[in-house]
Amino acid sequence: MLYTGVTNELRKRLYFHENPEPFSKSFTARYKCCFLIYYEHFFDVNDAILREKQIKGKGRAKKEKMINDFNPDWRFLNDEV
Repeated sequence: MLYTGVTNELRKRLYFHENPEPFSKSFTARYKCCFLIYYEHFFDVNDAILREKQIKGKGRAKKEKMINDFNPDWRFLNDEV
């Protein structure tokens, strides 16, 4: 499962994805989305939201190509941010 989201505190978001509230019904808790394999940095939140919408509109194959170009080994980047 690939999850796309926007945050202004990536480390904090990763923590909550890795440690969801008990009985959480959130998408990331339900599908155990807790590993960062791709990210982009923006200074303007509106640009980030626009990019998120573009990515969400892509098919799985295009998303996988983006990841492969950025992180060919699909390493977990959680500890690198």
